[in-house]
Amino acid sequence: MPDLDTVRSWQGATMVDRHGAKIGTVESIYVDDQTGEPEWALVNTGLFGTRSSFVPLAQASGSGDQVQVPYDKQLVKGAPRVDTDQHLSETEEQELWRHYGLDYDSGYTTDTADRDRDDIYDQAQDSAVGRDTSGPTTDDAMTRSEEELEVGTAQRERGRARLRKYVTTETQQLTVPVEREEVRVEREPITDANLDAATSGPAISEEEHEVTLREEEVVVDKRAVPKERVRLDTETVTEERQVSEEVRKEQIEVEGDRDRLGDDRS
Repeated sequence: MPDLDTVRSWQGATMVDRHGAKIGTVESIYVDDQTGEPEWALVNTGLFGTRSSFVPLAQASGSGDQVQVPYDKQLVKGAPRVDTDQHLSETEEQELWRHYGLDYDSGYTTDTADRDRDDIYDQAQDSAVGRDTSGPTTDDAMTRSEEELEVGTAQRERGRARLRKYVTTETQQLTVPVEREEVRVEREPITDANLDAATSGPAISEEEHEVTLREEEVVVDKRAVPKERVRLDTETVTEERQVSEEVRKEQIEVEGDRDRLGDDRS
């Protein structure tokens, strides 16, 4: 029997069967209420981890990130369904022990654990099919079972999107009106109105008059103007995908003299 500390480290590990085939992921460890010893492992065995099965830990062995048990994968998946939200009752434990071919009354001691794995596997298989075979411990009818698909969904990362801002340069052309002053010569005849101004100086002289000319020039400046806000958001879309998986079902046939056997299918 592995010690408690070792078994606790198996949570999250992959459980494989006697042939190395993957059974599922170890979800929880159940210990005995009286002894405190690890007794059962709860393993996710269904598609996408939607179903769980109890597996005895007495002969389990760990190696790396795997835990191996001496049972077949299908035997584990066919274990009786037990409520995982509470302690295992005595009735539930008895049913589980019988399913794995173990003796509940005498206990599963280390002496028993030393038996050859193939012997335990054969006994477990006999116990598993005992529910479907008429015999001293069953009634007079067979149970025909079929596998049904249980399909769920699991989220995974399908990609990433990001916003990236970068700067580009473009040339803009604008037409800007500008003004400038030009010289225009004005001439006016001498009249009584301007005679005094015209004769206020010397009769004959040299002189200069100056006028300052002004013009507008284009001045360019730039400023940053916010235009819009951009953010990333997600939306959920629903689509349908087909899942194809093989399922097994049992068939029952009649052997013997068919003429003397009645077939009641009503």
